[in-house]
Amino acid sequence: MAEKSDKKRKKRKSNIVFDWLGYAAMRAAVAILYCFPVRTNLRFACFLGRLLWRHYHRGRQRALDNLRAAYPDKEPAWHEQIGQRSFEQLVMLVIDVLFTPRLVKRDTWDRYSMYHNIEKVKWQMQAGQGFIFVAGHYANFEIVGYLMGLFGFEVYSIARPLDNRYINRWLYGVRERVGQKIIDKKGATEKMEQIMRRHATLCFIADQDAGKKGVFVDFFGRKASSYKSIALLAMQYNMPIGVGFSRRRGNDFFFEIGIQRIIWPQEWQDQDDPLTWITQEYTRSMEEFIRDDPGQYWWLHRRWKTRPREERKEKGPSK
Repeated sequence: MAEKSDKKRKKRKSNIVFDWLGYAAMRAAVAILYCFPVRTNLRFACFLGRLLWRHYHRGRQRALDNLRAAYPDKEPAWHEQIGQRSFEQLVMLVIDVLFTPRLVKRDTWDRYSMYHNIEKVKWQMQAGQGFIFVAGHYANFEIVGYLMGLFGFEVYSIARPLDNRYINRWLYGVRERVGQKIIDKKGATEKMEQIMRRHATLCFIADQDAGKKGVFVDFFGRKASSYKSIALLAMQYNMPIGVGFSRRRGNDFFFEIGIQRIIWPQEWQDQDDPLTWITQEYTRSMEEFIRDDPGQYWWLHRRWKTRPREERKEKGPSK
């Protein structure tokens, strides 16, 4: 099975013609979107999100399964409502990414964002003391790194490259236009250590399934596999971790950006298992801001895909 998936991956990467055609089609679609104001595009994105909810049956079922497990006391109609809203937010993010460089400038940023509890983080970064910023797949998580780059902070974000090299190169250009730097997830370990030694800011999307080698922590009442690298970097370089969010207001291109929690090095130094404690703390903080508006979270996301060893043993070998 692994050999087959590797072959498929290689075929996708080597098909230059299809990649370029896909890129050309995307650029044509983007040119059409730019003919209309951002609010019109966001309304259209909501419509597409509802269509996706109606017709993408596998994704819809996964989102509903996750919502039922996370909110077992809620009514089925509530699960449907939140799931559909989550799909709308997913498509709206595409519009956000495309319009952010056009709308958000040094003299216009305050028209599109408001801030909560960011002063300590701002001074930490301005002083060049180093910082780790974590967020989740929630609302417009992309705009946070963009704004930090716009304000002149030395910011690096870890990202998985897209399979289409042309689209990937173009999107990286959009995201890096004002100073944010993107590091490919593959082979990022050495670069991350260099960044930490320079006391810059490193940003992670920290709610991805980490597989069997991850550390398992509680997330909405279930064990979820999380990457060890964030906690290990914080411990090695004695750096605080900020748990941040960007929450959309209504259906507009306007966001509440805030820090839910700062985890300081002195907090974990006396813990028996600091790696697990740190990971659980930032995961718990993400759950808190998601609960404030669960319709903005990506419930489609396979956050609970990998199960802990004890659960796999109880289930037994798959046939």
